[in-house]
Amino acid sequence: MRVTTSELTPIPFNRTYVAENQHEYVLSAMHGKWASGYGRFNEQATDLIRKISGAEHAVLTTSGSTALDLAAFLVDVEPGDEVLVPSYTFVAVANVWAVRGAVPVFVDCRPDTLNIDEEAIEAAITSRTRAIVAMHYGGVACEMTRLVKIAERYDLALVEDNAHGFGASYHGRPLGTFGNLAALSFHASKNVQCGEGGGVMLPDAEIARRADIARENGTNRREFFRGQVDKYRWIEKGANYMLAELLAAQLTAQLEAFDEIQRQRHEVWRFYDEELADWAAANGVARPGVPDGCDHAAHLYYLLLPDLASREGMIAHLARHGVQAHFHYMPLHNSVAGLRFGRVAPDGCPVAESVSDRLIRLPLYAGLTEGERERVVRAVTGYRVR
Repeated sequence: MRVTTSELTPIPFNRTYVAENQHEYVLSAMHGKWASGYGRFNEQATDLIRKISGAEHAVLTTSGSTALDLAAFLVDVEPGDEVLVPSYTFVAVANVWAVRGAVPVFVDCRPDTLNIDEEAIEAAITSRTRAIVAMHYGGVACEMTRLVKIAERYDLALVEDNAHGFGASYHGRPLGTFGNLAALSFHASKNVQCGEGGGVMLPDAEIARRADIARENGTNRREFFRGQVDKYRWIEKGANYMLAELLAAQLTAQLEAFDEIQRQRHEVWRFYDEELADWAAANGVARPGVPDGCDHAAHLYYLLLPDLASREGMIAHLARHGVQAHFHYMPLHNSVAGLRFGRVAPDGCPVAESVSDRLIRLPLYAGLTEGERERVVRAVTGYRVR
């Protein structure tokens, strides 16, 4: 078969989407009179986050990691407290607690959604437990009904890591509105992005004020700029988590294009899921699980190969066909820092260990053309699992 030039052009794992007004907004921010965190684009982006997510209040931060760090600050953990976190997640989910002297307790993930296993949580709770972190992997909701009940029963804070789930819902309710607060990421790899950026969704005005103070070095500087106080003062502990106006300008344009971005991403996700179904069944490969009632965010599309050897073989096979694919998280419970600073839930994390060895993520982004997604499917289905 003759190979065309387009067949030789590599398909990257991710390609940054540029929204219609993005260049205009960036230029406006560059030449505007305000470059730091209180410009009009910061305000517009924050308003759009509330509109899309259903959050009562929101604040912007410099990254998803600092959003989690701000969330950890607002939960008021102390040294020796314990926080239940999934082992199969990004390192910041555990790190923000460890740096405060708290102990991350690693809980296994479900084999279908790869979210924290709600059935394993209660066995991990002790008298020192203060919070549960629910990370919505791939934009598919955790079992929020159970998690909310557990948190209420044991008087624990419930923090949602909504870095993957912005715009998704659980039985009609937006993700990020179930817990005491929720962290967002607008990293370049996310559905909407500004290179580096984040945010926190907040349920009421009181905690929103605390968040504003904490992200402005512990001062009430925002109230000063609003004319609510005559001087700003040091009120509380905090740090500088303010997002620069230039990045907020990019984020505003991305958020304005949210519906179109999501339409394209869901189109790619559905194409993969339909076209790979027969191949996956024939080769013992699992596809993403989306329980009833979950409207996912189409953040990523993954395949679970039977073992590590077949996963590594597929990554190499796809690379030879010009398709860039990646594995994902390494389990935190048996990492160097995880062993040093945390502990493992009583039943261990065998699913997380297995998933980490077998998972592969396919290219998925707005702007992935019909021809490119067909190439990805041809490359995948051309691989035979041993």
